[in-house]
Amino acid sequence: MTDLTTPKPSSTAPRRQFLKNSLALTAASSVPGFAFAQPKTLRIGYITALSGPRAPFGVADQWHLAKLRERLKNGLDIGGQKIPVEILLRDNQSDPNRSTQVASELVLREKVDLMLVQDGDASTPAGQLCDVHGIPMVSTMSPWQAFLFARNGKVSKGFPFSFHFFWGADDVVKTFVSLWDSVKTNRAVGTLYIDNPPGAAFADPLMGMPPVLSKAGYRESNGGFFKVATDDFSNQITGFKKADAHIVSGFMYESHFATFWKQAQQQGFKPEICTVAGAFLFPSALKALGAAGNGMSTEVWWSPSFPYKSSLSGQSAAEFAAEWEKDTGNQWTQPLGYAHALWEVGLHALKTASNPFDRKAVRDAIQNTTLETLVGRVDFKGSPIKSVAKTALAGGQWRRTAAGAKSPYELTVVNNALAPGLPLGGRLELLSQLS
Repeated sequence: MTDLTTPKPSSTAPRRQFLKNSLALTAASSVPGFAFAQPKTLRIGYITALSGPRAPFGVADQWHLAKLRERLKNGLDIGGQKIPVEILLRDNQSDPNRSTQVASELVLREKVDLMLVQDGDASTPAGQLCDVHGIPMVSTMSPWQAFLFARNGKVSKGFPFSFHFFWGADDVVKTFVSLWDSVKTNRAVGTLYIDNPPGAAFADPLMGMPPVLSKAGYRESNGGFFKVATDDFSNQITGFKKADAHIVSGFMYESHFATFWKQAQQQGFKPEICTVAGAFLFPSALKALGAAGNGMSTEVWWSPSFPYKSSLSGQSAAEFAAEWEKDTGNQWTQPLGYAHALWEVGLHALKTASNPFDRKAVRDAIQNTTLETLVGRVDFKGSPIKSVAKTALAGGQWRRTAAGAKSPYELTVVNNALAPGLPLGGRLELLSQLS
């Protein structure tokens, strides 16, 4: 009769070998380049605004994602192995509540490995969720102050899993002041701000527009905050006329400025300079203004004239913009560069992490990123602001093009005070000189 309680001597060696092989397999699977028998799929959540007031910021997303999906159709090359990638696109409809909803869906139900947030207004709800649940996140297209301070973050500490790259509201104001210093005005500035996180960042009394204007010797006539649905700016215009404001500035979207400018003309308010953050980023804003759009000035995040290349495709800024215009028949827009750079940073983190499926490893890879992108250097590793990488910014003015040109207006870089490496195309001119 066989004794079932006593193991056969020959059984121990195979068991030891099995355990040894299992440990080796586990260790090897964490090393980049190890060939998984059946690779898991990396899931990347992508939040943008395809509809609502911020839709112009996401107008190129479908085009861009089609290019990315084609590039990634055979997987992302990590350590010599092609890892499948799934992109989960969500439209936040330019609504804070919707942003919370789609972020929750991606984090809790879809359990994404990486979150990319193109719409800056969604960085707060998405960042809060990602930090709580330990999911690495990168966002862009909102002043870094809105990303950091809307959640009571600290410059010296940052956040556990959420990161952001963009310029700051203070950089915009410094650029604006440098623009205005190049011409003669009475240094009176009328300002108004949307009541949202970016608007709050621009209006911040300590780090936004007011202290920079005061320090530079400009007098601010503050028209205050207005709601996104506002369509009457008569009170602000009356205040600006009373202050004899030669300059109009602040933060608003193109639809708001179109309404404001029409009412300003009706009330006989004719400033010499209109330099408004957010309002003149897109060619559509100038088309809506018609002839009145000539000479509007703005911050320039990115343009085909910038001397940068994509780390993904090797394309120059000019080549990338030309591809968009050829494929769509539409003029280039500034968010084109940042939407692309967001993927450059995200995919770089997955490729350089010790394990792309280990969320802490991906977080660490983002934290240690210094990457040359289509918008310039994105440097989290060397940044004095934790969780934030500041990017280049210039000042520009929209100029009417010659008859027969493919676009009625072209954005010209006219100030590079904060980014001397960016080429200039002209100098700022007063509206009265262009009319």
